[in-house]
Amino acid sequence: MTKIKICGLTRYEDIEAANRYKPDYIGFIFAQKSRRFLPPKQAAQFKKQLSADIAAVGVFVNEEKEKIADLLKQDIIDLAQLHGQESEEEICWIKEQTGKPVIKAVSVRTRADVDCWQESCADYLLLDQGAGGSGCTFDWSLADGCVKPYFLAGGICSANLTEALKKGAYALDVSSGVETDGRKDPEKMEEMIRGVRLLG
Repeated sequence: MTKIKICGLTRYEDIEAANRYKPDYIGFIFAQKSRRFLPPKQAAQFKKQLSADIAAVGVFVNEEKEKIADLLKQDIIDLAQLHGQESEEEICWIKEQTGKPVIKAVSVRTRADVDCWQESCADYLLLDQGAGGSGCTFDWSLADGCVKPYFLAGGICSANLTEALKKGAYALDVSSGVETDGRKDPEKMEEMIRGVRLLG
């Protein structure tokens, strides 16, 4: 069964919708340049409201590894998703310090971009076209044969959901595909999550 992550939650209404429709994962974005940036203090409040059966993922871009580990140790997040130029050594350090899973995001332009991370100590890869939350897809055929479990991201919406599910990803990662006017739309969240549960 393919899992689903709804990324970029920024409001209490988003948490309420997640609790209602039950994605497997939700994402808090700690990269300040993102329009979906969420301060850690607010994320801590949201995590207290989040259903215990939904895992919270913290999204980081070139953040200090100590700060990432601190949020994991405080249980503000359950997994770390790294979108910068983090080294293999940093990924392994975070895992060793916290005992929590790490997702390494990979910008996919060629098959080599995928292959060079197959042996990573990261628990999962996240395959995307580049900047997260852009609503743009990459050539999904480049993910074919990826051995490490991966999240498929980038431009996933109701129109291409069936195609996305055929890729055999561990999970689908959706953000702009469940938004209206830049805000998470509960109806679109419900439609996407129900679609994954039905077809995945």
